[in-house]
Parts: sequence; structure tokens; C-alpha cells
Amino acid sequence: MKQKYHIVTYGCQMNVHESEKIAGILRGMGYEETNATELADIIVFNTCCIRENAENHAFGNIGALKKLKKQKPSLIIAVGGCMTQEKGKTDVLKAKFPFIDIMFGTLNLEELESLILQKRAQKKRVVSIREKEGEIVETLTPYRTSYPNAWVNIMYGCNNFCSYCIVPYVRGRERSRKKEHILAEVKQLVKDGYKEITLLGQNVNSYGTDVNDGYTFANLLDDVASIDGKFRLRFMTSHPKDFNVDVVAVMEKHRKICRLVHLPVQSGSDDVLRAMNRRYTREKYLDEIEMLRSRLPETEVTTDIIVGFPNETEEDFLDTVDLVKKVDFASAFTFVYSKRQGTKAAEMDGQIPEDIQKDRIMRLVELVNSLTRAKSEKYVGKTVEILCEDYDEKKGLYLGRDEFGRMGYFQSDTNVVGEFIQLKVTKANGISLYGEKVEV
Repeated sequence: MKQKYHIVTYGCQMNVHESEKIAGILRGMGYEETNATELADIIVFNTCCIRENAENHAFGNIGALKKLKKQKPSLIIAVGGCMTQEKGKTDVLKAKFPFIDIMFGTLNLEELESLILQKRAQKKRVVSIREKEGEIVETLTPYRTSYPNAWVNIMYGCNNFCSYCIVPYVRGRERSRKKEHILAEVKQLVKDGYKEITLLGQNVNSYGTDVNDGYTFANLLDDVASIDGKFRLRFMTSHPKDFNVDVVAVMEKHRKICRLVHLPVQSGSDDVLRAMNRRYTREKYLDEIEMLRSRLPETEVTTDIIVGFPNETEEDFLDTVDLVKKVDFASAFTFVYSKRQGTKAAEMDGQIPEDIQKDRIMRLVELVNSLTRAKSEKYVGKTVEILCEDYDEKKGLYLGRDEFGRMGYFQSDTNVVGEFIQLKVTKANGISLYGEKVEV
């Protein structure tokens, strides 16, 4: 009987895709997946330390395995991802959870197989955290679990050093994959029937700058979009300091590129943006939105916003509120500032009291939700193209998203997962749409 693995993933889409790579390694070793931790022979935590909540959840879930480990001493518990890469965090993990068997970092994920073999051959814990970025390993084959969607890394790391962000410290500096590897991967995914490809990077607009051969993200986007086949193409994340007209021109050229841009603004106040080291102004951000919409009027924009950053005044917060209204975002991921040790912002004076942070986030969320509901209501009566992604057992409905990321639910007598369908929207409920499948 095959041994079984269970993976617990925290954080962003980057981590979700890296968990697919971890699954690929484990399956290559002969393991098969299980959702039941008590049946697993190896449990891997792919952690995130970008925000405190994700870190606390990881601590709680790792701690909950103490009893299972005692009952099943042969169980291997491995912890990897951003948290282990964070300076000093492996020492914390060692002290809190002496039953962890393997620890590895974001910069040496490809070593997981050898670390497991090493652990099998000895009783003591195995720790391998690479401190410097190495060559990008192209031999890992992910076990993809998100059909009909596929995630494709085009680069790793970040050079921006926003004052609140720990990413450059735990994921290293920017390294771009070779275009030949990216294009070959996407071609194979399309051949395998994947219908939506998302190009991933901490800042996709920086693609190629570490190589400096003149081949830019706009060039790559153009080449990927030129691949034959019916599929949607998305990219994330774009940094406003680098987003440019060249990318928009490629979007104009290729209709398969979704008319949705994720462009994190983080704040609408120039003073806060300066303290965040974002290297753009409110005016520049709004100019980019105007440029994008003047050339592609139907394009929607989503964003990330942090409230309660050190020294943020009520006036600064109201500047953010004003910008949200001006841009009219399709949706926004909103966060209360979370102090991360090792970042410049953590050492700043003027940390905002929790009650003020909560008040501001509640007001912002209420505004964002009202804008999202209003956009959803405009769908009612229209027919839109949906890529069916899954079947919701509880609702008894199929579900999928349109190119703007809006989720639609519908009934179907046949399994249409992985198919593009026409949905006539009859009802909107917050961010979700409900409707009828139109036969064509």
C-alpha cells in the first residue's frame, strides 16, 4: 500500500502553486494524497509569514499534531515556506515544536526529496535553509490541482523593499525564468486542456530586468498570448511604479488577455506611500488608471489596501477613501497593517492603536463592499462568458468566473467543468452572480 501525504498551505497564490510543486515531489517518491491527517505518513506545512494571522494559524495547526505524532512516531512532519526562511524563525520552531522532523526554506524547495530520504536514514531532525538565491530549478514537475486554471511562475523574489514587507528577506532577490521555459510550459498546459493561465511574480513588470537583455514583461506577455488555442491569460502582481503603456498595448492586441488588472495601491496618501517606500505618488497611480481606461475602457481594476500604517492620520485614511471612490475598484483586498519583525516599518514610531485600525478597516470594507455590490447589480439581465471551474455540492450548482473575476453560479444537466459557457445573469448577491446557462 502506498504511503500518503497531506499538504497544508497558507498565504498567496504563489504558495498554492509551490504546494503543487511539493505535491509533485512527493508523488514522484511514491506517495499519494490524503485529506485526512491521521492517515498521512508525511504532513508538509507550506507556511506564510507575510501577515501575522497566517503565521499564527500555522503555529496552531503544527501544535495540534503533537498528539498524533506521539501516537504515530513514524509520521514525518515537514515545515517549509516563508516562515522557515524568516531570520530566527527556525529557532522558534525548534523550541516550540521539537517533534518537527524537517525544515526547509523557500530558496531550496527542490531539496525536499533528499531531505526526506535523509530523515528516513536517521533519527535526528533535518534542517536546510539556504541563505542565498541559487539557480532556478526547472526540473520540478508540479502536480496541478486547480484545473482548468494553471499558475505559471515567470520570476521569483522581489527587489522593492517596501518598508512593511518581508518578502525580499524570505524569497530573495528577483530572478527571471528563461522565456523558453515559460513558453514551453504554457504551450504544454494549453495542449493538456487548461483554459486559464495566470503568470505569477511578486512584480511581473520587473521580469527580465535582472537579465538586462532587452526582453521585457510586455514582450513575454505578447509571446504567451500568441500561443494558439482558446484560453484566458492573466498576470499578477503588477507594481504601480513599473506598470506601463507597453503592457496595455499588448492587452489591446490580444483579446485572450483578461481585461482585469490587479494593481495594489496600498494607500491613497502620498505621505503614507512615501513611508511605505512604494516609489510612486497618488497622482502617478491615478494617471496609470486613466491611461489604462482611456485605451481599454472596459477594463476593471482590483487592488490591495493597507490601513493603520504607522503615523497614518485620519486625513491620510480619508485620502485612501477618496482614491477608492475615484478609481471605483472591482474589488479590493483590505488589510490592517501587521508589524513584521525585520522590516523598517516595525521599527517606526507612531504605531496606530488597534481600536483606530479596526474602525478604519470597517469603514473601508463597507465602502469597498458597496462598490462591489453596485458592479454586481449591473450584471443582472446580461449574458456573460463564464469559465466553469467546479461544482458546489452544498449549493448543487456549477460555478465559474468571468474574465473580470466575478463568480457565477448555475445549474447544468451535464458536467461542464473546464468549459466556457454563456451565463444569463438573473440575480446578484454581493460579489456573486446567479443565472441560467444559455445553450448555443
